[in-house]
Amino acid sequence: MIRKAIYPGTFDPITKGHLDLVDRGLKLFDQVIVAVAAESAKVPVFSLRERTEMAERCLEGVARVEVVSFQGLLVDFARKLKVQAIIRGLRAISDFESELQMALVNRKLGNEIETVFLTPKANYIYLSSSLVRKLAMLGGCIDDMVEPYVKAKLEEKFQKNRQ
Repeated sequence: MIRKAIYPGTFDPITKGHLDLVDRGLKLFDQVIVAVAAESAKVPVFSLRERTEMAERCLEGVARVEVVSFQGLLVDFARKLKVQAIIRGLRAISDFESELQMALVNRKLGNEIETVFLTPKANYIYLSSSLVRKLAMLGGCIDDMVEPYVKAKLEEKFQKNRQ
């Protein structure tokens, strides 16, 4: 049996911290599906299509990784893809409470799917998409936080907003 995991998120934008978690997930699973969520409590800067495209470009050529977009309940989508686990990232203790709550709800909805918490490399522990967006909007250096393609998309997006 192929061990598959799904790594869901808004990826607005995808960061090197996200890519690190994909790499870590590949050490545990035969396949990692990066699932870009349409719905979120957050209001994304990029459209679903743009976020999916950025993830595809950043993960192009990475074996055993697939990028998809989805809407609706994660557990329903995970069942449809026949995955065994959901990957979630923990950067700090502040992430734990909300991630644990989400994991417990997902367990109630789909007891057959496990949640696996992974931590990023120490140099990505502070990194979040919202931080990257703020820095990019204010013209800060984000070179070591995102891939060049994502940096260009952020610069393009915020340049349009400044005009």
